[in-house]
Parts: sequence; C-alpha cells; structure tokens
Amino acid sequence: MAETQPDTPQIIEADDPGSGSDSESAYGSGAPSDTTSLASEVRAYVYENGRRYHAYSQGHYWAPNDSKQNEQLDIFHHIYSLVLDGKLHLAPIGDHPQKILDLGTGTGIWAIDMADTYASAQIIGNDLSPIQPNWVPTNCQFEVDDFTKPWTYSRDAFDFIHARGIYGSVGSWPILLREAYSRIKPGGWFESVETTVAYYHDNGPRGEGQLIPKDNPIYKWCRFGIEAADRAGKSLDVAGNVDGWLKDVGFINVTQKEYKVPTGTWPRDAHMKEIGKYNLLNMLEAMEGFTVALFTRVLGWSMVEIQVFLAQVRAELTNKKNNFYFKMYVAYGQKPEVTGQE
Repeated sequence: MAETQPDTPQIIEADDPGSGSDSESAYGSGAPSDTTSLASEVRAYVYENGRRYHAYSQGHYWAPNDSKQNEQLDIFHHIYSLVLDGKLHLAPIGDHPQKILDLGTGTGIWAIDMADTYASAQIIGNDLSPIQPNWVPTNCQFEVDDFTKPWTYSRDAFDFIHARGIYGSVGSWPILLREAYSRIKPGGWFESVETTVAYYHDNGPRGEGQLIPKDNPIYKWCRFGIEAADRAGKSLDVAGNVDGWLKDVGFINVTQKEYKVPTGTWPRDAHMKEIGKYNLLNMLEAMEGFTVALFTRVLGWSMVEIQVFLAQVRAELTNKKNNFYFKMYVAYGQKPEVTGQE
C-alpha cells in the first residue's frame, strides 16, 4: 500500500539575518544497448563553449562531465546525505543484498559508498561518461552505457535499482521503469531521488510553499530550463511524479517522501543551515553547467546572453534576504514476490 505524507508541511524557520553567524562566509531511441568498455573512443570527449561533454551517445545528456561539474556532483552527494540524515537510501532492502544497480552513477560516489556499506553485494554503476575513479572497492564496478536504450541485463537480476538526479535524461519514465521492473528480483526494490527545478519560498505561519515571484531571475532561469528540456523531449519537471509511475508499472508498497532543501544560510535550525550552506555552493558551482547546453543548443542563446543572465541569477541566490529552497522527493517501490508482469 502507498504511504502518504502528513498534511502539515515542513516549516523552515528563518534565522535573524543580523545574527552574524560564521556560516555566512559561504556566500562570498531504439538501438540495442551496448555496454561499452572504457575504451579510447568513449574518452574522445566533446568540447563546447568551454565545457566538456560525453562522447558516447553524444548529445543525449545536457550536463558537462568536466572536473568542475564532477566536483559539484560530489557536493550534491553530501547534500543528499545531510537531507537523509546519513542514509544512502530509504528503501528497506535488508542487510545482505546481493546485486545493486546505480543508473547514471556520475562520479560513482554513491555506488562506492554502497559497496563499502554492503560487503555482500555486487554494485554496478553505469553512466555515459567514464569519469569514475580507478581505485574502488572490489565489489564495485562501472560501465559506460545508455540506460535509456533497451537493457541487456538479465531478468530478475537485481535486489535494488537506484536512480538519483536523472531528470532531463529520460524520454519516457514508464518505459524506463518497465525495464527496471523486469530486471528486479521478486521482492526487490527501485528507488528514485529527484529535485524540483522550480524554487519556492514559505509564506505564512503554516509554512505553505509558494513559487517565487515570476519576475525573479531564478524563476525565469527555471522556466527557461524546463522549456528547453521539454523541447528536447526529456523533461526536467519530474520530481513528485515518480510514485505514480511506479504504481502504474506494477510496483507495490510505493512510498514517496518530500523534503525541503534550502539554498543559503538563512534557516535558523543548525542542521538546515548546514544544508543551505552546502547547497548554495552546490548551485553556484552547478549553474553554468546546468544552463549552457540547453540554452545554446535548444533555445539559441549566445554565451554572452547566458553570462549576463546568470549574473542576475547568482545575485538572487546570494542575496541573504531571500529564503529560497527547492524540494527533493524520494520515491521507492517493491516488485511483488509473485507477479505475472514481465
């Protein structure tokens, strides 16, 4: 059965902006999948507008794979960990899983941490880019693959399949989830972690979240990004919808949890303030990489236009008067022990 969230929203109480906290220093389609060895051709990266992009399935993903963006991915991993109180996942996968798949593993940091946590399990991380470290736990391996193509993994192979931050890279979530469903063992789990592109602020004593004003550069930045991704056929606006898709595919015991992720040190609560500090750094590091490919390739912007616009976005993100946050959704579901769906 599905688990529903309580009606009372999470409230982040703002700190006194004049408190002088030390943390304020933080402001300053159809072809078969061919799992590819880490050969020279997949390292023949594409360079565009001063950023580096993947070569395998060229153009299928919008974010760079250079060192600047990879450092940002590791910062975001730390934020995820802070939000989830140190947990690597919420799905109840048991103490001794045998095989785990991480879709779009990025730098591989989640897969490596899982390998350290679950010595019983073989962890496989796949990505379009071979950017993962060479020295990893013996029970962890990485593959260059496009998970949006038909999968070659065996049926009923995995105890747990994990996907985090793959928004903007999936043309059809129902198709992706059907592939995952057939590869998960009966009783196994799928978990998705996605964040909203839209930014919010709390308005009122009950903490009702509202979108930030439409004339704000951050609002415009988010809307332009969503428009570009929609035109490219791979939506960025997926957070909060995955639970419904899981149910439609046949997963049971579907649960979805919502979290607020502040940007900046405005929260009064020390834990939320720490999250906000790292998230401001995360967004400042990520901003250009999140923007350039979609805005130039799809919307036809020039780099000069982008840089001028992003200067306005940065000014809003670093304005200590703005109590902004986005939302993070963790959705997970279980494949039935007995099922006729394949």
